[in-house]
Amino acid sequence: MVSIFLRSLLFNILFYPNFVFWLLVALPTLLMPRRAVLRVANWWAQSNIVLMRIICNIRVEYRGVEKIPKGPLIIAAKHQSMWETISLLQFFDQPFFVLKRELLRIPLFGQYLVKANMVAIDRSSGARALKKVMRRAAEEVKHGRQFLIFPEGTRRPPGAPPQYKAGVALIYVDCGVPCLPVALNSGLFWPRRTFLRYPGTLVMEFLDPLPPGLPRDEFMTRIETVIEDATNRLVDAGQAEQAKLFGRVPATVKP
Repeated sequence: MVSIFLRSLLFNILFYPNFVFWLLVALPTLLMPRRAVLRVANWWAQSNIVLMRIICNIRVEYRGVEKIPKGPLIIAAKHQSMWETISLLQFFDQPFFVLKRELLRIPLFGQYLVKANMVAIDRSSGARALKKVMRRAAEEVKHGRQFLIFPEGTRRPPGAPPQYKAGVALIYVDCGVPCLPVALNSGLFWPRRTFLRYPGTLVMEFLDPLPPGLPRDEFMTRIETVIEDATNRLVDAGQAEQAKLFGRVPATVKP
């Protein structure tokens, strides 16, 4: 565990200078089309994956990439870690997601979010915020973009009971486009609320898209079932790998 501590410490020491480096590299994109800033974001994501592999011995595997539809889309992803917020964007040509309005105040980073035309909301507005998200999501999707949403609304540790919100179904019905479910086991290797990073094989799996036009209740049942079943399978495999490496599953990645 000493080695994991030192490797995690080194990764975090390098993570933030790396972030600042790409913020500076991206400066010219403020005068360029939106795709330019998204391209630099993808380079940043790839650089983090390299650091994860070299320093923390975390290998990343993507499955089902061939299932990603072209054109307007909703992407409903399991959310266990900060990692997927960085890494998912690279698979889509015009992605956008919902973020806290406060993030727009971060120097440079906030300006890039505006340039990428992300949807910022005031969470204290409650139902009004959800209505705004639905309206903006429908507008952007109808212009051919891909909307990335985490149906549980926040990060959940591996093995925690699912807490899917109705908002994803409302947006799905309103947009009238396919929905791509995404399962993963990132919380085993990049857990929330700790700086520790654990070695192993981090897997993100794109599942079969759900067609547009499903009734809301049927959609909610299917999206939760397919994501949770696949996520549980990936988590079980990841924990088996960790048990071989450590003789047990690290306590910090349990719910």
